Amino acid sequence: MGKARTLRRPCASARVLAGTTLVLAGTTLLLAGPAQAQTADPSVIGQIFDRIQPVTEAGLHGFFQLLDNQPIAFVLLSLALGTLIGSFSFKTISLGSTAGTLLVGVLLSMTAEAAYGITYAIPSILSSFMLLLFMYALGLKVGPQFFSGLRKGGLAFVCIGLIVWSLNWVICFFGAKLIGLAPGYATGLISGSYTITAILGVGQGALSSGAYTPPAGITAEEVGANMAAAYAISYVLSTVGIILLIRYLPRIFGFDAKADAKLAEAAYSGGATHPVPGAPGALDWSPSAFELRAYVVSHDGFIGHSVSELAKLHPEAPILRLLRDGAIVPLSDDPKVQRDDILTLRGDVHDLIFTDGSLIGPESDNPLARSVPMEVAEVHVGAHDISGTSLSDLPHIGAGGVTVRALFRAGNELPLGPKSDLRFGDVLRLTGPDAAIQAVAKRIGGRAILPTMKTEVLYLTLAMLVGYLVGIATVTIAGIPFALGTSAGVILAGVGVSYMRSRNPDFGGPVHEGARSFLQDFGLNAFVAVLSANVGPKVISALGGDTILWLALIGIAGALIPPLVAFWVGIRVFGLNSVIADGSATGARNSTPGLNAIMEESGSTVAAVPYPVSYALTTVLALIGGYFSMILS
Repeated sequence: MGKARTLRRPCASARVLAGTTLVLAGTTLLLAGPAQAQTADPSVIGQIFDRIQPVTEAGLHGFFQLLDNQPIAFVLLSLALGTLIGSFSFKTISLGSTAGTLLVGVLLSMTAEAAYGITYAIPSILSSFMLLLFMYALGLKVGPQFFSGLRKGGLAFVCIGLIVWSLNWVICFFGAKLIGLAPGYATGLISGSYTITAILGVGQGALSSGAYTPPAGITAEEVGANMAAAYAISYVLSTVGIILLIRYLPRIFGFDAKADAKLAEAAYSGGATHPVPGAPGALDWSPSAFELRAYVVSHDGFIGHSVSELAKLHPEAPILRLLRDGAIVPLSDDPKVQRDDILTLRGDVHDLIFTDGSLIGPESDNPLARSVPMEVAEVHVGAHDISGTSLSDLPHIGAGGVTVRALFRAGNELPLGPKSDLRFGDVLRLTGPDAAIQAVAKRIGGRAILPTMKTEVLYLTLAMLVGYLVGIATVTIAGIPFALGTSAGVILAGVGVSYMRSRNPDFGGPVHEGARSFLQDFGLNAFVAVLSANVGPKVISALGGDTILWLALIGIAGALIPPLVAFWVGIRVFGLNSVIADGSATGARNSTPGLNAIMEESGSTVAAVPYPVSYALTTVLALIGGYFSMILS
């Protein structure tokens, strides 16, 4: 160990001169003077504090400089204006928040580049993370329906993916050949019109590895520049175009997206009328035939009986609360009912009709008697001794006013009735007072899962981490790297978590629908805002000459014609629901903003059921196609 250093506290009048070296606890600090402060390394300061860059220009120039210095301000402004613009409609046609955000962001970044020479560049890690949040939230929503969708339309989803991929490749590759575009443009068109940036990497890999040798008179750098220019032009136009096309495809072919979405939800739910365990909305309180009513005891048939005795005499209307002289009497003491007590009952409205005053006494409006807190909870059956017994054989389930709202087995809703049997691993959705629900949960060997406003950060982060690692796992075949992709990996992680919860609600959650919906909407639109900032300058650099017109035409054709044809095949050949065919087509086009557009239009997330299937298939095929488009060019 080094020698101990003695620190002397300076007196109040003492000054520490600039340039003095202080040694504190073994750490050397240099107090810079004025000249030294001006030449201090800003990267060192930036490691401790975020530096605030000054705005040196006035007017609009200063405004765009501010957005360059503060990327978060750019993202928030794009989100605000884009959402506002997207909310306007003309004859029921609107851009939607995602397309609006993209349009605003691109216009801002292009204006900054063209008018003031300011090139926006926001770190891609922000956009990537926001996209992954969107994909995970979406996976949570559609997870229970995903495997049902595979069973119902897996072949159709695969065929739609093949149609979209093959038509896109043919249009972009042979379109560039027909016009006589230079090498690199075809690969850039495929990458931009498919909105898969990784295709550029595959094309560049073919160049650097020697698998493709540029012809005489053109360098590899020029081929790379051609790819980037084609990508930038086709990417922006394709992204806006596909959002509008996917949004209105059902309407174009004469379908009602909202009505078809409801039909699809019913078809993929297997006839279930309640959300599966752990799903958003599963623990929402909803009106039912069971009500609370309060009565003043005046009938001799009730006076002198204990609460437990009355429960046996009238099991259809359990007592939830007993008031005496304005105070609550604990039911755990099994008190005997006295004249003028007030009893709070819960039961089916039809069964409560008998309490019209002739059996108990007149009805009371006492607020304390009528304000019994009710809960909704899910309980996983964990006791083997009750397996095989029916609900009617378990009177304790109805004790204290607990009622069974729904019964699930292996994620599927079962018909509910007195003879419905319980098995180990089933899930019961119960309503009633919290204490009574807790008692029932203990008896059947489970734990009551109640609604909560708490977040599920632990499950979210672990599941996203697993999905991300699966997505980046790469296998190289014949020089072509193949990976599932982080987006596909994370959405499948969300699907897996929600699938497990549908079997056992103890597996994390419950997910608050407001939080899940916020992650979905904000995540995607923030991703698009960052994307627009980085793409705008590339569009400016690609402008000029007749080439841009051909790039725009071919890129738009390659982006829009394939999903249009695939949608027609889906509804006419395979007989798919229009919203399901639309979701499969946007998955085949790898368009997450397009998926959000049809979900907004249909008011449902059911379009996301086929999305991961066609998305994963075409991601792989697009990389193969991009590699060969470079070699064959």
